[in-house]
Amino acid sequence: MLVPKVTPKRFYGHGLPRLDVQALTGKLIVVEGADGSGRSTQIARLVQWLEACGHHTIQVGLKRSSLVSEELEQAQQGNILSRTTLSLFYATDFADQLENIILPALRAGSMVLADRYIYTLMARDLVRGMDEAWLRNLYGIALAPDAVFYLEVRPELLVQRVCAKNQALDYWESGLDLGLSRDMFDSFLKYQGLMRDTFRSLQRIYGFQIVDGERAPEVISDDLKQKIEGVLRKG
Repeated sequence: MLVPKVTPKRFYGHGLPRLDVQALTGKLIVVEGADGSGRSTQIARLVQWLEACGHHTIQVGLKRSSLVSEELEQAQQGNILSRTTLSLFYATDFADQLENIILPALRAGSMVLADRYIYTLMARDLVRGMDEAWLRNLYGIALAPDAVFYLEVRPELLVQRVCAKNQALDYWESGLDLGLSRDMFDSFLKYQGLMRDTFRSLQRIYGFQIVDGERAPEVISDDLKQKIEGVLRKG
């Protein structure tokens, strides 16, 4: 009888001290993508499916840390954060969730679903001119997920979805701090185009899966379930 090969857990860099990664028996699944890409819909579907299959699930995402999430939200309201301050705010938010939510959940054997991970944070910083080597060192604490899916959607479709849902565009998600355009609509298209290109570059480094996010939600959901079933079969 063939025994599924177990993929060993690993950190991307220096990791966290005194942690036995092989004791992390759960799975970390990441869904990446811009606002309007359908991340929330797909994660909700995956949670429902996984729990129906008997898996305990935990959800994490950006700005959900009990340590700095409120402060980060307040700081962003003024639209005056420097790129380094913004980067360190998000890195702190991530580190707190990693240590206090993600790793304990994986140690308990849970399925952790992340609504974005370090790839969004790195892409945002790279688009803003941050040093790539510095970012890799900063996020060297990150655990490599068991699977990462990037829902890719054209900026032209993203702007339609976001406007239909929120009736407005976000300052930061439009990249207005970069001075790409004085028009928010035009800035959004240019910024999201840069983000898409940066994600494609990161994909060549980290090897995550690019998923066509313009298909019907149920088609994407079936695709993700099939891919995750393959991850689960590996043990």
